[in-house]
Amino acid sequence: MSTVKVSPKFQVVIPREVRESLGIRAGQTVQVVAYEDRVEFIPLKPMKQMRGFLKGIDTTVERDKDRV
Repeated sequence: MSTVKVSPKFQVVIPREVRESLGIRAGQTVQVVAYEDRVEFIPLKPMKQMRGFLKGIDTTVERDKDRV
């Protein structure tokens, strides 16, 4: 786990190993979310890049007989 320091302008540098593992590039947009007592950075990807990421997922759902 890496630690970073917040600059006087409230900026942080995402460590190289984290950037590389998530594929974050310079100029890319990330969503910032305050969740409970932490801050999360979520890299946003274009919809075209997301095509097929759920390939192979099981979409069968058991339903009650009166809900068919």
